[in-house]
Amino acid sequence: MDYQHLGKQILELVGGKDNVNSLTHCATRLRFDLFDKSIVDSDAITKLTGVISVVDSGGQFQVVIGNEVQQVYQAISQHLSNKDRGTLKAKKKEGIFSYIISIISTSFTPVIPALTGAGMIKALLAICKLMGVLSPDSHTYYLLDMLADAAFFFMPILLAYGAASKFACNPILAMTIAGALLHPNLGKLMALSQDVTFIGIPVKLADYAGSVLPIIITVWAMSYIEKFAEKFTPSMVKFFIKPMLILLIAGPLALVVIGPFGILLNDLVAQGAGYINRKASWLIPMLMGGLQPFLIITGTAWAMTPIATGQLNRNGSEMINGPGMLASNIAQGAATLCVAIKTKNKNLKQLGYSSGFTALLGITEPSLYGVTLKLKRPLIASMIGGGVAGIYAGMSGLLRYAFVSPGLAGLPAFIGDNPMNIVHALVTCFIALVVTFILTWFMGFDDPLDENDSATTIDAGENLPSSNSPVALDFSGVTLSSPLTGKVIPLSEVKDDVFSQNLIGDGIAIEPSQGKVVAPISGEVISLLESKHAIGIKSDQGIEILIHVGLDTVKLGGQFFTNKVVQGQRINVGDELIEFDLEAIDKAGYMSTTPVIILHSDSYIVENLKKTMVTIGEDLLIVKKSNQGNNHDL
Repeated sequence: MDYQHLGKQILELVGGKDNVNSLTHCATRLRFDLFDKSIVDSDAITKLTGVISVVDSGGQFQVVIGNEVQQVYQAISQHLSNKDRGTLKAKKKEGIFSYIISIISTSFTPVIPALTGAGMIKALLAICKLMGVLSPDSHTYYLLDMLADAAFFFMPILLAYGAASKFACNPILAMTIAGALLHPNLGKLMALSQDVTFIGIPVKLADYAGSVLPIIITVWAMSYIEKFAEKFTPSMVKFFIKPMLILLIAGPLALVVIGPFGILLNDLVAQGAGYINRKASWLIPMLMGGLQPFLIITGTAWAMTPIATGQLNRNGSEMINGPGMLASNIAQGAATLCVAIKTKNKNLKQLGYSSGFTALLGITEPSLYGVTLKLKRPLIASMIGGGVAGIYAGMSGLLRYAFVSPGLAGLPAFIGDNPMNIVHALVTCFIALVVTFILTWFMGFDDPLDENDSATTIDAGENLPSSNSPVALDFSGVTLSSPLTGKVIPLSEVKDDVFSQNLIGDGIAIEPSQGKVVAPISGEVISLLESKHAIGIKSDQGIEILIHVGLDTVKLGGQFFTNKVVQGQRINVGDELIEFDLEAIDKAGYMSTTPVIILHSDSYIVENLKKTMVTIGEDLLIVKKSNQGNNHDL
């Protein structure tokens, strides 16, 4: 794969480098913080070779790449400068919850390699200790354990870098303030057990090692302080006065106000999680095991990370993320491998095996976006299986002792002082694997006949849901009934050149007055888009028909649409195909004009019955076999 070319294409389609506020990546996806998401061409990005899917959630625009994400990230980074882009243009406002998740995600993403690497060293030490290879009293064990602890102890410094990227302020100054929270002299003051004041204000001392919220809130405040210092510092002395003012204001603010407040929030959240665990130990792992795919899709999976890392730092183990994620990841892999075994589609089989084994190891995005989310029922099976396994994980008291992506490769992270903990982890994996595989096998899925069936899109420049040539016909004329109720207009009046110029076929258009589409003829559903706005039908006589609800409504991504049939389903005249919210589409700024197109119409004579208004089921068009090849009556 040409990563340079793919990176350049993605950057252009997200609006160019001037639209990128920041770019990070995790194990499988690029995470863009963009100034203006409205100019992004999501459909074109999805079609790029090497892109699995795109997700707009958690305040970020995410491009799912898979295991090659780092190479694509490096290719894009070459075109991005390191300057502060926060002043280029104002960002559009986003919901407060999405904004908070975006802050957590952007702050933690650069830290993940350090936490994962440290977690794997912890897991390796646990194996060495269990096998008697290394004694916990040896210097080698001590030094390696110190190396693994460093990422967690100095987490405020690591998070300061990511938070500074999110809030568009100086990362070195942010890391310096984080260093002040961890300075040994602060520990000495705490050891003295004396009252401490700053210019007469009492200071509540706290241990900030491994803390999360204090530094993130501090960097947020520092971003405003930096803007203040930039605005009011004379240019002649800005080089040394500006950083002094930032440290002089933000540092004491962190130590006196924000730090103690952040620790209080940390403690309240920890106490809440502990209370839930004491009263219903199965609840959190069950919810995480069942809902993890939904959290990933919506970008909210990061919400629990600060709590989990806080538990790891304080207790040496955590029960918030790890147990439930282990159940979910194994279930996702089991569903995908079941699809790989059952499918007759060669491309899906290959994708299923590769992404399924990757999911079992702990990386689920390729499996989720490439297989289960598209097929729907395997995703439901994985969520049920993950929830059932999560119940066992919670009731058995399963703990994770290191920050690694839970999966078969991360099982050593479940080795601890309690020898039964790893046994419970293995049983959790077994339950998730077996329950999900059986459910997926019997629930089944709609097996695509070829690769293009599930990837077809229908708008200007889109592929059509049909074969390359029409089927030979044996009829003198077929009447199509109206699939909608509304006003009839000629295709020439449709405000889209692809339709108005008959580029993909002849037909008619309807301005709907009701949000329902029914089958105009008996036949088979040969194409049904994930965006739910268009459907392709092949009649029993071989006529291929496209019904396209609205103009540019593919951009709604399925919002306001509900499909009533599935691809490959046999349909009869009058069967309901699509339901849509006409008022919501109009309020969203999209036209509801619905073209009804006869594809390959060079082979037909398409007769318009010249009606101005129609109701569902009324005769609309007559399609006859053409002996001329180019005869149209529209």
